[in-house]
Amino acid sequence: MAFPATWLDLREPADRQARDGALLQKAATAAGPCPLIVDLGCGTGATMRAMSGLLPGGAHWRMVDSDPDLLARIPAGDGITLHPGDLGDQARLPLDGATMVTASALLDLCPAYWIADLAVELATRSLPFYAALTFDGAMEWHPELPGDAAVTAAFNRHQQGDKGLGAASGPEAATHAVELFDAAGFVVHSAPSAWQLGPDQRELQVELLQGIATAAAEAGCEATKTWLQSRIAAIAKGACRVGHTDMLALPPRAA
Repeated sequence: MAFPATWLDLREPADRQARDGALLQKAATAAGPCPLIVDLGCGTGATMRAMSGLLPGGAHWRMVDSDPDLLARIPAGDGITLHPGDLGDQARLPLDGATMVTASALLDLCPAYWIADLAVELATRSLPFYAALTFDGAMEWHPELPGDAAVTAAFNRHQQGDKGLGAASGPEAATHAVELFDAAGFVVHSAPSAWQLGPDQRELQVELLQGIATAAAEAGCEATKTWLQSRIAAIAKGACRVGHTDMLALPPRAA
């Protein structure tokens, strides 16, 4: 489920703008006065950067990712430790002593069983969980073009394929996560965090559209090449919305 650093860098400003600010602040508060945060699927550290100005001084981070090249872009030291490893092996996640667990743009890549197991583990440890930017399956473009609905449906089917841990939850992840953490006893807060992209974000839109078209074609959608060309041509006068959901799950004592 690794992604190129160039893609993560390109999407980070849109992610930062899309995150629900009130939920982000609430998550920072829930991390406690002496935060030790475990960031799952951390990539190059976008969640850490998004939260850094909201946390008290001396916050510590354990950055967990399966891609050592992404981890290498994070400066270790000053409270930051790097933990390469398989996210599928939850028993080996470095959770001891943590005050919060975070993840961004991760849950839709994970199977429902993985999310359920994580909910149970974090409930056992009474650890809050902040999961931002979970793709919810909604994509809209203006102006609308022929093929939008078919491509979106095919892309969403592709998102439920195996991303490294088994059949992914894809666009159902946000709903699954709320239900599973609620069932595990958490008090769950959620908020929309959609990308709102305009002509000024052309480079991101082109990369996004190319990825969508490739995935849709792999899922059996025809005429994605024509759709892609038309969509790229429409960027200059159009807009794009990609749905995401942010979630903060608080154990009962922290709610």
